[in-house]
Amino acid sequence: MSKIYLDDPNLGSLEKEYLNKAIDTNYVSVVGPYVPEFEERFEKYLGVERAVSTQSGTAALHMALYQSGIGEGDEVIVPSLTFIATINSVLYTEAKPVIVDVDSTTWNIDIDEIKKAISPKTKAIIPVHLYGSVCNIDEIIKIARENNLVIIEDATESLGATYIGKQTGTFGDFGCFSFNGNKLITTGGGGMIVSNSIEKAEHIKFLVNQARDATKGYYHPELGFNFRMTNIEASLGLAQLSRIDNFLEKKRKFRQIYQEALKDLSYIEFQKSPDCTDGSWWLTSNKINKQINIDNLRLKLKEKGIPTRRIFMPASEMPYLKKYSKDCPNAYEIYNQGICLPSSTLNEEEDIRKAALVISELL
Repeated sequence: MSKIYLDDPNLGSLEKEYLNKAIDTNYVSVVGPYVPEFEERFEKYLGVERAVSTQSGTAALHMALYQSGIGEGDEVIVPSLTFIATINSVLYTEAKPVIVDVDSTTWNIDIDEIKKAISPKTKAIIPVHLYGSVCNIDEIIKIARENNLVIIEDATESLGATYIGKQTGTFGDFGCFSFNGNKLITTGGGGMIVSNSIEKAEHIKFLVNQARDATKGYYHPELGFNFRMTNIEASLGLAQLSRIDNFLEKKRKFRQIYQEALKDLSYIEFQKSPDCTDGSWWLTSNKINKQINIDNLRLKLKEKGIPTRRIFMPASEMPYLKKYSKDCPNAYEIYNQGICLPSSTLNEEEDIRKAALVISELL
């Protein structure tokens, strides 16, 4: 069996070409032509007014909250199943995260739980499009409008996913993306904030550069942040963005292969996405509805060359977050019975079929 990859980046000759150009021009830090070009091409891909590059997806979330005026005394509703950066970003602003349960089928934030969690102190909702599934965004928008709440979409795992043909990350006041090494496209690190408010986005662009007014030299009229993307990272992003359609096609095909290969195992339930959506399926994931030890299964799969990973641990398990969490039974069930399958675009279709066969045999 050829090597099978979980979530490794897909890099090749085009990436080398772009990186060499950045090095040859001596633009490797935050100055250089590739940063604005990457932002402009990202804007066009998503169909938004402005995109601002950042040092990470975490920085993007932090800046979106900061620009929204979220701070001490405010509450922000977040899902229990997410990468920890979603919730940490709220704490960075000294606001209070209100951690709620997720839907049992999509694994994304539960609409009814959002409604229950709203209080006079609630200022924002951060819906997370987990693993490339899509949130019930229309309902979230309705709730936000009725309660005058900011929506900051955590689309760090859902680049390329759509709702009625419109890209995730473009529905809220801000959308945040990650280009970490294991994401659909990578810049090694890095992130992006998108918005249709040019004024707010331009202010974020100013803030991430230490709020420096270059017309007056090293003059900083307000508190800023060192959250800039480098030119060398942006060059890698440009190469990756030109390949995104192929990456998405492979991710979606891999999910189809898994579903077809495992359809006779009635106790396997794949993470779903609502109607009128097309998930990007950064990681194809499922829940095994039978008595089984997930860690033992992962170990046996690893012995056979099949890498996997656990679902994110519910946020309420983190000692410093217990006081912010509601009861989240769905999140715990998904964590205890869920598994993420090999989904890297370095794999070929035959690799995924082999992985599915091994999984089927072991179960």
